Amino acid sequence: MSERVGIAAAMLSSALGGMAAAATRFVIGATDPITLAALRFGLGFLFLLPLALALGSRWPRGRDWVGVALLGILFFAIFFVLYNLSLSYTSAAHASMALSTLPLVTNLAAAALGVESLTARKSAGVLVAMGGVALALAAGLSAAPPRAWQGDLIMMAATLCMALYTIWSRPFVRRSGPLPFLTAGMGIGAFCLVALAWRSGGFAVVPSFGAAQWIAILYLGLGGAAVNFYLWVFALQHTTPTRVASTITVTPITASALAAVLIGEPIGPGLAVGVAAVLAGIWLASTAGRTRA
Repeated sequence: MSERVGIAAAMLSSALGGMAAAATRFVIGATDPITLAALRFGLGFLFLLPLALALGSRWPRGRDWVGVALLGILFFAIFFVLYNLSLSYTSAAHASMALSTLPLVTNLAAAALGVESLTARKSAGVLVAMGGVALALAAGLSAAPPRAWQGDLIMMAATLCMALYTIWSRPFVRRSGPLPFLTAGMGIGAFCLVALAWRSGGFAVVPSFGAAQWIAILYLGLGGAAVNFYLWVFALQHTTPTRVASTITVTPITASALAAVLIGEPIGPGLAVGVAAVLAGIWLASTAGRTRA
């Protein structure tokens, strides 16, 4: 039951993340990657902190603060600057397809670090899910911007950052709990981003935002940061990094669907087949034999 709860939480997190990719693509033209990440995670931290304090959360202790801080900078600062930069060059479909390699990267990295065993069933599930993403986004992948390859390469670098965060976070989550771990890491990452955006003058564009931009940014702060990543680290408390990462293949589906509505990015007729393949791949990866935590 714990495994199923973890997989379900990770799938919902990935769906929210896909919507966040489309919202990022919609608003990125009005700002820059660092400022947008600062707004997203600054708001996310402000949503999470009162909740963590009200619940009397067990905060990280001693040397755990060093690990939590470094992971917060790796993910909420470095990863998301790369993520936003990627979406300034390429489409939501292309970027999400690059990000969908996360389960494969996580699987290989976890095996190399001795965190998980590399099983044939788990690897097959990852590959089936990635194939489903390609089927679902076939039209969007062919209608990419001229410099999409640059965005795709940047997203691959971001994917490695997220894989390492997913693998290394689990012991901290188990000791502190998902909410205090997430709040502390997001707060430290947001502080770094706010300092960088302030120094570069990025906040000067904020008064020019219209209602549509503010709605997108508020969604990024609440749904795309606070709720999204709470569910992700909650899932890490209940199942393995590769099984959590396998659900990222849901992200391109929701990203492509919402981007089609917001900015007219095309989606292909193979969407239903692709979704079925993604779900089959997640099932294969999540029902592999027990692995060492």
